[in-house]
Amino acid sequence: MQKYESMFVISAKQDEEAYKATVEKFASLISANGNLVSCDEWGKRKLAYLINKEAEAYYVLYTFECDAAFPAELDRVAKITDGVLRSMIIAL
Repeated sequence: MQKYESMFVISAKQDEEAYKATVEKFASLISANGNLVSCDEWGKRKLAYLINKEAEAYYVLYTFECDAAFPAELDRVAKITDGVLRSMIIAL
């Protein structure tokens, strides 16, 4: 099993319940396909540049272990999820 880190930038236009649901959605998806080591919520931060006309967003960092095929599926789900502005997955 390989170790990975994934950063998600989630829209701040959502209400807090929708934000928590998005965080929990990805945590459960990672747990179902591997071992979630940590979920570090950085909170609302100012973006370096506007993304979809938004100046602020929530940052969430996941650290996990999984098989090599899962990060592609996680990236696909992140791209089609409403509210996710950006995501990045890296192998440690």
